Amino acid sequence: MLIDADIALKRSSYYEASAQRPPALAPLRGDVHADVLVVGGGFAGLSAALELAQRGYRVALLEADRLCAGASGRNGGQFIVGYASGQEPFERQLGAADARLAWDMSLQAIQLIDERVAAHDIDCDLVKGYLYVADSPRKARALEADMQHMGQHYGLATQFASGADVAQHIGSPRYCASAYEAVSGHLHPLRYGLGLARAAQALGVQMFEHSPVTALQRDPKVVAQTALGRVTADFAVLAGNCTLGEYGPGVAPELSARIMPVGTYIIGTAPLAPELRQRLIPSNAAVCDNNFVLDYFRFSADHRLLFGGRVSYSTRTPLALGQRMARRMAQVFPALRGTPVDFVWGGFVDISMNRAPDFGRLGDNIYYLQGFSGHGVALTGLAGQLVAQAVAGQAERFDVFARLQHHRFPGGAALRTPSLVLGMAWHRLRDLV
Repeated sequence: MLIDADIALKRSSYYEASAQRPPALAPLRGDVHADVLVVGGGFAGLSAALELAQRGYRVALLEADRLCAGASGRNGGQFIVGYASGQEPFERQLGAADARLAWDMSLQAIQLIDERVAAHDIDCDLVKGYLYVADSPRKARALEADMQHMGQHYGLATQFASGADVAQHIGSPRYCASAYEAVSGHLHPLRYGLGLARAAQALGVQMFEHSPVTALQRDPKVVAQTALGRVTADFAVLAGNCTLGEYGPGVAPELSARIMPVGTYIIGTAPLAPELRQRLIPSNAAVCDNNFVLDYFRFSADHRLLFGGRVSYSTRTPLALGQRMARRMAQVFPALRGTPVDFVWGGFVDISMNRAPDFGRLGDNIYYLQGFSGHGVALTGLAGQLVAQAVAGQAERFDVFARLQHHRFPGGAALRTPSLVLGMAWHRLRDLV
């Protein structure tokens, strides 16, 4: 089960070691009445709770584990403009005008992080700057074409470099092209999430940890059942993503087939000399390649390289994970061969079939937010704002995403994971070309 794998993967998280959690919140006991129930205490759920409370709603939030114990608290910490799918699904399905609206909202998602950090005094090591890199001539051509398209149609300003000029941006022999932009960046995700929680609690949001929802009545009121209590509300926001069905298989089974859990892993080195950090990534940007099965990395505030990749589509953690990740890191940065690795951790993120976000409704009073597909640090904040607007009767922006068509993963419950593993093996071979 994902829950058991999650427990093992999060034991050595750099973020948990470098953030101070408050004491655990009590689980739900007895009956609670609210205007809106939020299921899930990650970025999306916390953002929705914060936005709803700012509008005067009584909000109760149920988290199955600890706040931000899932992907929100242990991801790569990269907040990225745009979507994991790129703009193509928006352009093809919605047309040029709504595709541009979706892009503009992704810019607003970045601004929302800035605003919340400032408004709520969240200490999360926020740094601007993002570097896309390519490791083959084919990938370099694709990167240049993509950056030209984004510049011409969406106004994204980038600095493209190729050949020897790449060394000005990254000290790695692996890459033959790069593109830098100053909109995206990186932060400490757990500190950011805990800051959102403090802000929501200050506005009166009732939060309960270790309170998984095991059953959900939908009509006429929403009634969420936990082991020790229940919440009755007019509306609900489901933001549990790929673990929602693990705790309560009957809560929203129609959502599970639309996303897949993907394991992603990160190592954190011992602190490096500042001059070495400056030589490897002079701008201190977050970095990501443009392979389908990608590497992503950045430096922490205390000079550790946080290097992510080695995804698993089988829900099984790769053997000798730390050693394999360290070898991959040394291929990117030979200067770090033999550098001690202090942290190895990981967890599951949810991806949709086309990697576009999957937001929508179940009936008239339940909203769901899922399918962030690795772009959730910024997009979850926007999602929470959009769903709060929709609950308040202003659904125009939410419905841009709700109109996107999504397909189920093939193979049904028994075969969809093996099918995806085979498909990803093909993409890994493509990345080598």
